[in-house]
Amino acid sequence: MPVPKRRLSRSRTHARRSQWKAAEVTLVKTIVNGKVVYSMPHRARAVEDAAGNVQFLEYKGRKVADA
Repeated sequence: MPVPKRRLSRSRTHARRSQWKAAEVTLVKTIVNGKVVYSMPHRARAVEDAAGNVQFLEYKGRKVADA
């Protein structure tokens, strides 16, 4: 593993680290039963019954887990 020959100054270190930024969360807009629902891509969504209780988790139209 390479080791720096000289110590980096604090300002140089902070300038480098300040370039790292958190990525914006991407949401996918879908319409379910006439309601607009925003969800994260590549995540299982909870399927609820009429009372609002979670029945199971679904991904790409398939049941993947019980709740």
